[in-house]
Order: sequence, then C-alpha cells, then structure tokens
Amino acid sequence: MSGPNDGAPKDGGPNEGEPKDGEPQDPAGPRDPDGPRAAADGAGREPAKTAAPEPEIVPAWKAILRGLGPTGLALKIGAPLLALAISLVITMILLRSTGADPFSSIQAMVDYGTTENSIVDIVNRATRYYLSAVAVAIGFRMALLNIGVDGQYRLAAFMAAVVGGAVTLPAPFGQMLVIVAAMAVGGLWAAIAGVLKVTRGVSEVLSTIMLNAIATGLIAYLLNDQRLAEVRPGSNNVATPEIPEDGRVGPLNGMLSAIGIDLPGQVYGLLPLAVVVGIVFWVVINRTRFGFDLRISGLSPSAAQASGVSARRMIVYTMVASGVVAGLIGMPELLGASHEYSLNFPAGLGFTGITIALLGRNHPVGIALAALLFAFLDQTSDVLQSVDVPKEIVGVMQGVVVLTVVIVYELVRRWEISLQQRAVATELATGRDLARESSESTGSRS
Repeated sequence: MSGPNDGAPKDGGPNEGEPKDGEPQDPAGPRDPDGPRAAADGAGREPAKTAAPEPEIVPAWKAILRGLGPTGLALKIGAPLLALAISLVITMILLRSTGADPFSSIQAMVDYGTTENSIVDIVNRATRYYLSAVAVAIGFRMALLNIGVDGQYRLAAFMAAVVGGAVTLPAPFGQMLVIVAAMAVGGLWAAIAGVLKVTRGVSEVLSTIMLNAIATGLIAYLLNDQRLAEVRPGSNNVATPEIPEDGRVGPLNGMLSAIGIDLPGQVYGLLPLAVVVGIVFWVVINRTRFGFDLRISGLSPSAAQASGVSARRMIVYTMVASGVVAGLIGMPELLGASHEYSLNFPAGLGFTGITIALLGRNHPVGIALAALLFAFLDQTSDVLQSVDVPKEIVGVMQGVVVLTVVIVYELVRRWEISLQQRAVATELATGRDLARESSESTGSRS
C-alpha cells in the first residue's frame, strides 16, 4: 500500500525536473519531461511552426447585439441578399394565407410607395427611424440594451419644446438652443440607468423600462394648461407654446430644387443632421480610442480592466452617448413640422429603432437601408386595404424580415468561424501556415 508521502522528494532532495545544487538554473523554467521542450530536445526534432491563432469565439447574443457577422466580402453581400429572399418568400406565403394575391399586393405597395408624395413621407419617416436606431446601436456595440430610448426622446422633445417656446433667440441660436436642450435632457435621463447599473447592479433593461414609464407620467403631468402647456382653440388638443419663426428649421426643398429635384411635400430640414450623426457614429466607434474602449468593455470587462479601461465608467459614458443621440430623434419633427409638443407628437420610435438597429447590424449604412425599408412598409400599409389585405400584416412582415436577417447572419457567421477553425486545425496538424502560403502564391501570380 502506498503511504501519504509517496511521490514526495526523499531526503529533502529536489523534485524531479528541478536543478540540483551546483547546477545552473534554466532561465526558461523547470522542464516538463512530457512537454514539448523535452520532446524536441530528446528526439532532436525542431519544434513545430506556430500556427495562426484560433478565431475569437463570441457568444451568439453578444454577436447579434454588437452587429458581428461574416468577415468575407462575398458573405457580407450574400448573407443579406439570402435573408431578404427568404423573408420575401415567407411574406408571400403569409399574404396567400390571408386569401390575397401576393403578387398584386406587393405590386400595389411598390406603385404607391414610389409616388412623389410617398417618397417625401418615406424620407421623413426614415430620418426619425435612423436617429432612433443609431441611439440604440451605440448601446448595442457595448452589449447594453437601452430599452429607454423611447422615453428619452419623448422627454427630451417635450423639454426642448418648452425651452424653444419660452426663449426667443435669433437664428441660428434659437435652433441650437432647442437642439442642445434636447441632447442634454436625453443624456441626463439615460445617465440614470448607467449610474444605477454600475453602483447598484440594476439591469439597464429593467431601469430603462421603468424610466420609460416615469417619463410618460412626467410628460402627462406637465403637458397641462395649468402647467407648461395650453389648450389649442377649437380643439381638445393640449400643446406647448409654439416655437417662433427664428427657432424653426425650414425644409430642404429649396436646396433640392437647386439640383433639379422638385418634390411636392416638405422634406425635413434636419435630414443632414441625421447624416452627420451616422458619420460621427462610425468614426467614433471604429477610429477612436473611445470606440475601442467601448467595444472591448462590452466584449470582455475583465480584459478591459486589465488593459487599463474602466468598464464601469464606459457603461455610464455609453448610456449618456446613447441618450444624447436619442434626444435628437424628435428634433426633425419638432423644428421642421409641428413646432410644438402636443398629444399628437410621434411616439414609439424608440422601439422601432431597436428592430432597425438589429436589421442594420449596427452599421450606419445598414441602418440607413433598414430605416428606408421600414419607412416604406409603414407608408404603404394603408394601400393594402384596397386589395382586401389588413394593414396589420405589415407588422408581421417587418418582424419576419428582422428575424430572418438575424438568423441568417448568425448562421453564416458560425459557418465562417467553423471554416476558420478547420484551417487552424489543418495548420496545427501539418505545421504549415496555409494563410501565408495562400498570400505568397497570390503575390507571385500578380
């Protein structure tokens, strides 16, 4: 029977593999008799060449939120086309299940959606959708679920309307005052959820949902003729005081007419602001230290902490940035059309932004295309009634498109990762750097 001290060094001698007295210390550390050093030294063989590192494995939910997808150009183009084709087939099956002709229904939507009046409405809708999706995407890039964009933009628009109606400044200071006020209110309201998360461990999903309800109640309390609003003559509508002319933003029709584009409706004058927001979003996320810190903190807080980045501080910064952009969502409508916050002010844009951000993979170009698609479907929903199709089917179509794109992108991403893992395994087995050989053969042919 073996005793409890079996395997321990006898007579106080060194353990196996440790240098004896008088022997030089191996700078590489103690040798493992079964390890690769002993195998290489004992057999006289050279150590195998180092293969390429194994591709990073990201959980599916983080990959979806952060907009990860295939890296190859062919797959980047093919995946969305395949997803849209699948969603179109499913949509046609749904339309057929309602008893309608799918081809005539889609044709009616296309005919109505391409009229000049519809184009103006689609562009205006897409402008609001785009800003909402970018606000959501900022949180998604750090795997933060900012469900409170809807409350943030509505409260920001309300307070900005109050400021704009109470303070009269010459242009462009009047417009700047309203926009800055909206950004400040949105950022501060979103900061509450960030602070609660890092100090008390409250999930941003729960806190932002609760903040949406609080924002709704606060607006309902203040939007009263006894407080910050007034009743419009001849109606039951209650609204804030109108923003004066110097504080409004005119439509883009004059600029569009100068380049030969004449449209019957008024295009939001803050459409360029949405474009600038998208450009700034892409540059900050992909070309700045803040964007790198944001992405690495969402991927691995421990790795961010090891590299000197405070993940807790980045959570607050990200929520504030998301809220600042959320404050801009209502500005095109407030400064370009309604000039007041009333009971008829657009609501629900924050939740639409979540689906559009997922559909656009958190990329500014993808978000723009998804916003146009959703605006087109919303605009053409009414025409379906003319072909005996309930317009609620459009909501089902939008959900089908989002789910199909998300699922196809994730499946293609996993398939591409499996291909990379097979290549790494082949390199480890053969000791050949397949990627280097491929690049060298390509260079020799060119």
